[in-house]
Amino acid sequence: MSPRSFLYPLAVLAALGLVGLGIIVLTLALLYPNLPSLETMTDYRPKVPLRVFTTDDQLIGEFGEERRAVLKLQAVPLRMRQAILAAEDDRFYQHGAVDYQGVMRAFLANVFSASAKEGASTITMQVARNFFLSNEKTYARKLSEVLLAYKIESNLSKDQILELYINQIYLGQRAYGFGAAAYVYYGRPLEQLSVAEMAMLAGLPKAPSRYNPVINPKRAALRQQYVLRRMHDLKFISDTEYNEALQHPGRVAPFHSGFLLKADYVAEMARQYMVQAYGDEVYNKGYKVVTTLLKADQDAAYRAVRQGVMDYDRRHGYRGPEDFVELAASGVSEEDLEDALSDTEVSDDLYPGVVTEASEREVRVYVKSTGMISIKGDGLSFAKSALSPKASADLRIRRGAIIRVNHDDKGDWQIIQYPNVEAALVSLDSHNGAIRALVGGFDFNQNKYNHVTQAYRQPGSSFKPFIYSAALEKGFTPATLVNDTPFSIDPAQNGGEAWEPHNYENEYLGPIRVRVALAKSKNMVAIRVLQAITPAYAHQYITRFGFDPDRHQPYLSMALGSGAASPLQMAGAYAVFANGGFRVKPFFIDRILDARGNVISQNRPVAAGEGAEQVIDPRNAFIMTSMLRDVIRMGTATKALSLGRQDLAGKTGTTNDHVDAWFTGFQPSLVAVAWVGFDKPASLGANETGAQAALPIWIAYMERALRTIPESLQIVPPGISVVSIDPNTGKPDDTGPNRITEYFYSDPAKVH
Repeated sequence: MSPRSFLYPLAVLAALGLVGLGIIVLTLALLYPNLPSLETMTDYRPKVPLRVFTTDDQLIGEFGEERRAVLKLQAVPLRMRQAILAAEDDRFYQHGAVDYQGVMRAFLANVFSASAKEGASTITMQVARNFFLSNEKTYARKLSEVLLAYKIESNLSKDQILELYINQIYLGQRAYGFGAAAYVYYGRPLEQLSVAEMAMLAGLPKAPSRYNPVINPKRAALRQQYVLRRMHDLKFISDTEYNEALQHPGRVAPFHSGFLLKADYVAEMARQYMVQAYGDEVYNKGYKVVTTLLKADQDAAYRAVRQGVMDYDRRHGYRGPEDFVELAASGVSEEDLEDALSDTEVSDDLYPGVVTEASEREVRVYVKSTGMISIKGDGLSFAKSALSPKASADLRIRRGAIIRVNHDDKGDWQIIQYPNVEAALVSLDSHNGAIRALVGGFDFNQNKYNHVTQAYRQPGSSFKPFIYSAALEKGFTPATLVNDTPFSIDPAQNGGEAWEPHNYENEYLGPIRVRVALAKSKNMVAIRVLQAITPAYAHQYITRFGFDPDRHQPYLSMALGSGAASPLQMAGAYAVFANGGFRVKPFFIDRILDARGNVISQNRPVAAGEGAEQVIDPRNAFIMTSMLRDVIRMGTATKALSLGRQDLAGKTGTTNDHVDAWFTGFQPSLVAVAWVGFDKPASLGANETGAQAALPIWIAYMERALRTIPESLQIVPPGISVVSIDPNTGKPDDTGPNRITEYFYSDPAKVH
């Protein structure tokens, strides 16, 4: 065979190679000049949402198209960076824009599979794709990605590229970047996550939906273990850290809870304020609102309200399933059951489920996003009546019934129900008005009406202290005897309507001291006191506490709280007693920061004794506080003695027909108000007084909120005389065997 026969094929191959090279060069020459500018990267300005925090930096709300928390690279924990490199590109700092080893591996895999299915994207290539390109798996897109990667590497440092990646990559649940994902999946900032939790996040970029730890926990766990194994192989973590991470993988926050700290009502208040003040741009400019809430206080308030409502609901029995759906006799799939529950949302620990089998001994339920469970024994007790064959059709639990379940104290499933009553709690610093906790209702997602700020309800007997405070300025004292006996009111004295008020349970004590009357919440005494000082005077006097006079008519029924006030108004009013007579303005925003962390607005409250208006005599505040302490010591709120403190004061409130239940109370530094009622006013039940329905919520909150607050002694202000009196007559008595001490103004009260 001649030499030409060998040279000819080589020449053809060379020619083809040159043609191919020419095509590649031409393609590059055409593509490179048309690559997008890197200005969006070098001047990185992502859409950062409005974010709302507690004063101790707990995220409670986020509003915007995208969830983001932009971080500087040095603020990202080392273990987080190492987890990302281990999962996505461990040679990131060694190779250029392209990792040719990875490209060759992916190329061979794709050739043998006859399609472009496997990628070999470096972190730089992923940045290029996320900023400028689509996710389609074609060779044309891949070539553009490679070219862009080289352009990026020639203009930015490796650290700059990694920082962009950390902040820009999509990680599911509208979370862009690892800073946002830490809050979305774990409710905490990156620096507070464990190595295992960081590994879980690092596994998300490959396929955020496939490895979502809530939707696909098993797949996510396998991916997490892979990342941890890679970190261990690369010597990023020690044997001890690796084993610890495997044993304690972390617990993902369920998405239905939104944020680990439940403060939705305050977050919404902040959103409304920001939109009103700065317009719709607040949703993407990265503003940060720091509220006055304290994490521990807010958590205590939320738990107290939830427990108080559930306790009330359990006292009033099971009302039956929420709804019914038709289920086929057989062949019902898990997907069918999820579809049946699609319109029923989880409410914190109250899970909706559809019943598949029911008897008096066992109920099988498919629980939303959880799966099939079996409930027996004590778990059926609350709904026992609905399992009887004699139960009416709308009450009976049967196949297709939509019910609620949760875990009992032992961790076992039990049948429960979603309550139809509402409740609210607000607390504030009596010194400056800063709101420390606010829960506007049982579940914000089910009812966005904020009962703390929007609900104006009759305050009932919790309004009496303001009438007695007015009476002190008209010459009454805590020792003044007033007759506690029934009487009727002439129409002329009550807006043209006849009125025959009565005491709770129609119990009357005859002549009693004003102090005892307030402690025992005696209606007849409060009315006679108001009658003596005149409704007109009291109507003017209550404005000192911040009440709107238009919501309180100047009639004798005002003594029993027949007007209207919101829980927030009541908290601000009681703060006057707590702080020695000063009126402070409740507020919930401490400061507002822009995206760069600059403070653009700072609240500077006027505090008690530091510029706030003194609206009542300090002696009046002192005596009223001492009287309100007796409400707890010997009156209608003795349940609060369980807190084991001597510095608590407050007043129960129950309106006609038990429509509204209140407890408003305070420790000298902290005021809290609890309210329970129906949105559409209706009776709570014959025994549902303020002491029964609202006080337990207040106690549960205060028990946690006061843990770090030392007990306070009541200091007698100047102008107060301490006098021994006969408890039966209220007259001075220095020798009687039953004498007690009482407080009086040293000089006669001036009429204001």
